[in-house]
Parts: sequence; structure tokens; C-alpha cells
Amino acid sequence: MYGDVTPVELKAELEAGKELFLLDVREPHELEISKIAGIVAIPMGEVPARMSEIPKDADIVVICRSGGRSGSISEFLSENGYPKVRNMVTGMNGYVTSVDPSQPTY
Repeated sequence: MYGDVTPVELKAELEAGKELFLLDVREPHELEISKIAGIVAIPMGEVPARMSEIPKDADIVVICRSGGRSGSISEFLSENGYPKVRNMVTGMNGYVTSVDPSQPTY
């Protein structure tokens, strides 16, 4: 079972230096609008074929626009042997609104 993390909680973890694997599952054109530094970008549809790029022992936070796609991928990873997976609820739009208003929402 995967968990959730809010944008504010994620920011606090990043600022505290917690080692996280930030998996952004949005499409390339979406990454041009807004993104968090240090993400690994794998579009949602490519995740099953690219699971070897996602370390099983990492603390993974999955990110999308609003939390729906990332929730699906969080569940998928959790069901496939990834023990530390969290979905960033409200997605990048929530992150921009509550943490980094210098970036646009869409």
C-alpha cells in the first residue's frame, strides 16, 4: 500500500535534505510548464517498461499535474514490490499554489 505526501510536507523533506526519488510521470510538454528540481521524468505510459530505472530501495514520491496519474502509478509500483512509495496529493498544481508560486499552473 502506498501513502500520500502533501506539497508542503515534500518541500520540508527536501529542505531537510531527505534523500528522495522524485518520479514525475507527466508528459514532456507538461514539464516545460512547471517542475521540481531533481525529478526523474518517466511518462506514465512508459513506467511499466522502464521500471529498471526506478530503484526499489528508494523513498519514491510520484508526481503529476493534480495527483490522479501519480496515484495510479503509486499503486502500480506498490503492487509490484516497491515498499516506499508516496503520491504527492494535489500534484504540481498544488505544489505551485502552496509552495512555489513563481511557476504557472495549468
